[in-house]
Amino acid sequence: MEEPQQEKPTEAMQSAAEGEGSNDKARGPRLREIPLRLMIPNMITVLAICAGLSGIRLAFENRVELAVAMVLFAAFLDGIDGRVARLLKATSSFGGQMDSLADIINFGVAPALVLYVFVLDQARSIGWIAALIYAIATGLRLARFNVMAERQVKASWQSEYFVGVPAPAGAMLVLLPVYLGLLGLAPERLFALIAAAYTVLIAFLLVSRLPVWSGKSENSRLRRDLVLPAILVVVFYVATLMTYTWETMVVTALAYLISLPFGARSWQRKYGDWPAHPAQGGDGLPGDND
Repeated sequence: MEEPQQEKPTEAMQSAAEGEGSNDKARGPRLREIPLRLMIPNMITVLAICAGLSGIRLAFENRVELAVAMVLFAAFLDGIDGRVARLLKATSSFGGQMDSLADIINFGVAPALVLYVFVLDQARSIGWIAALIYAIATGLRLARFNVMAERQVKASWQSEYFVGVPAPAGAMLVLLPVYLGLLGLAPERLFALIAAAYTVLIAFLLVSRLPVWSGKSENSRLRRDLVLPAILVVVFYVATLMTYTWETMVVTALAYLISLPFGARSWQRKYGDWPAHPAQGGDGLPGDND
């Protein structure tokens, strides 16, 4: 029995198929639906950027208290967006890039401009140079952190210590002159010059190789009998922060600065000398591979 012959495609059919293929290429890749949980961390990051930029606007409108509150709120949002992403299993490269961009705005540009508008402008060019140094130091600090986070092999101490003061803590520290000013200290020229020197000091701490305890280690545990007292301490701190905001922030900043030498001493006792080469767990600064 003779088999039916298959119909050969005509030139018109071939041209139509080629036309559909070219149209598909012109339209680009098809869009796919994204789960809502993947968007939540990025939305928190965007809110943090909005808070930081709003702080800059409020500073120029001389609403300094709200400006500082927005910068601190941005720091809070930055602290939870990564944890929310890990909790929802929504981590992504896009979210990581967004977080880095938010950090340079919220912890570098915003605090520097708020500080300059409030007090550093009294020091004229010296104050502006100090603000620039701090903002650039924040960018360098974040770049170094990203380089160290991308390493395949990490030193054991990296889960316990930062290299230099982290950017959120730097933003909290550099605003100390603003806290003092809101408590009644007049932002005059002498105070502005001291604030400029202090700003450069914080910038140095950001880019330094000082080991700073992070508190993120899985080995950081609290005895069971100290859990309830610790909760009461947290409640007391929040209550004083809400009631005596700027006094509490001054004490917090000073306590953090005082704790830095003790953290470095603890690292030295546990791990020895501070490493300078990446094979020993260096900090990723240019020149470490020499």
